[in-house]
Amino acid sequence: MQPAPNLITTPWRAAAAAALALAAALPAAAKVPVVNTTINEAEVLAAQQAWGEALVAIGKAHETQGPAAARALAGQVIDSAYGYQFGPVLFKPTLTVAPQTFRITREGALAYFVGGDAAYPQDTGFALKGWRQVEVRNAAMFIAADTATTMGHVTFTDRDGKRTTVDKTWKFLKDDSGKLRIVVHHSSLPYVGP
Repeated sequence: MQPAPNLITTPWRAAAAAALALAAALPAAAKVPVVNTTINEAEVLAAQQAWGEALVAIGKAHETQGPAAARALAGQVIDSAYGYQFGPVLFKPTLTVAPQTFRITREGALAYFVGGDAAYPQDTGFALKGWRQVEVRNAAMFIAADTATTMGHVTFTDRDGKRTTVDKTWKFLKDDSGKLRIVVHHSSLPYVGP
């Protein structure tokens, strides 16, 4: 009786053994860190709260320090909260009109939040409307590994106490550093029937 054929040939077996030996010999600091990319509900709620606080902060920076300070802060917020560094973000802001309805670039998002961009002449700056408080009320949250999608209402309160509620959907992606990034952001005014 002949022995069963070996599915791994001797050269491959030797190469695999050498690779395993090399990996085991590396110091702990040289090994690649593994990031837990699973999202939990607390992280999503914290990201939503941080987004609201940042929106208020941009408006206050505009009021106390002027347009340049608001633009700089808005740029930092976009770079920190959104995933534009990975590609287009599917961002449909509340108050945009055709043909510039969707803001898939960082520049489009910045123009929406603070205005002042000739390429987006209808933008007056959503973050500059004097918001003092942002409340998020999720209707539901769907978490799957490194993504989380939420849908619900967000209510903005301005300096005069006037409240505006929008329908909002966010999708977050946990990046390689473990930070949540917005990759989908859809916002619209609630439908008011006849």
